[in-house]
Amino acid sequence: MEFGSMQYFAYCGLGGIISCGLTHTAIVPLDLVKCRIQVNPDKYKGIITGFKVSLAEGGSRELVRGWAPTAIGYSMQGLCKFGLYEVFKCLYSDLLGEEKTFQWRTSLYLAASASAEFFADIALCPMEAIKVRVQTNPSWGRTLREGFPKLLKEEGVNGFYKGLVPLWSRQIPYTMMKFACFERTVEALYRYVVPKPRADCNKAEQLVVTFIAGYIAGVFCAIVSHPADTIVSKLNQEKGSTFVEVGKKLGFLGMWKGLFPRIIMIGTLTALQWFIYDGVKVYFRMPRPPPPAMPESLKAKLAAKEQ
Repeated sequence: MEFGSMQYFAYCGLGGIISCGLTHTAIVPLDLVKCRIQVNPDKYKGIITGFKVSLAEGGSRELVRGWAPTAIGYSMQGLCKFGLYEVFKCLYSDLLGEEKTFQWRTSLYLAASASAEFFADIALCPMEAIKVRVQTNPSWGRTLREGFPKLLKEEGVNGFYKGLVPLWSRQIPYTMMKFACFERTVEALYRYVVPKPRADCNKAEQLVVTFIAGYIAGVFCAIVSHPADTIVSKLNQEKGSTFVEVGKKLGFLGMWKGLFPRIIMIGTLTALQWFIYDGVKVYFRMPRPPPPAMPESLKAKLAAKEQ
């Protein structure tokens, strides 16, 4: 498989579907409790209390409420997030050239991930709107089959995309941190921590490095995107409200409710996503370029300036 080919991008998209779809669906119980803490902190005071109250009210089935829109929505998001990230990274790298790609690689990661997430959120938004309503308002509906026509009838097509701008404000910074922090952390781990070059590491060792870098990136992602995540949860619960209105109503401290469970959730989630995504590349024997190294031409230019 040639790096940068259409086949390569298609398999990257497949890796995104598997990594995002599986992981988000697997942590639906934690996501449900997190959303309920955000929209009703008086009732669901913390992660343990949130689980206890949810179980007491609805039994074990209550904890998987919203799994279907989660599975579909985040699979679609993963396709665009990872697949288009690889597309934009190659595109922007070709525009910059080899030397500037290395010098400006952090900016390249940020730009490529932001571009990819812009489209990924458009794919995710309708399912996210249904998911949050199903999880935070038990009387509204229980399933995707029930929720989709109900939302369409109540608010029209606009109801599915009412949360798009706040979703962008949550997901784009999150994804920029997720990709840029991961890429630079992998680079740092191989340079300063791993005692041998990546080429000398076996596939299992490389995947361990991927998992560690993913978890570190996930912690930063959770912190950066949490206020917007709280507003998205509250916005989809309150019909007719706006992003600014919800932000004012919550206040600064209110926007940080549920941060601890989200750090656990997003840290684990991001680590597993990168692990699965890289595992898909290993399984299909896809090209996996090593961490970036300074081009010889740039080394020569820098050496000439020092003389």
